[in-house]
Amino acid sequence: MKKRFNRYVLPPWMQKVKRVCGQFIIPFTIFQGIRTLLLPTTFDILLLIFFILVALALYFEMI
Repeated sequence: MKKRFNRYVLPPWMQKVKRVCGQFIIPFTIFQGIRTLLLPTTFDILLLIFFILVALALYFEMI
């Protein structure tokens, strides 16, 4: 029988990675938002959308 993955029981190293990402995602998103306002390129907009999605996923505990 296959063991099911429980997202609430993560290995300690994965919990640490999640906490570190949670601390750094908001400053990166703010910096990228300012950069996108000053020099908007397609890559900057896509990166900003990615950062916003990751921040929302961490906030709502989807990851």
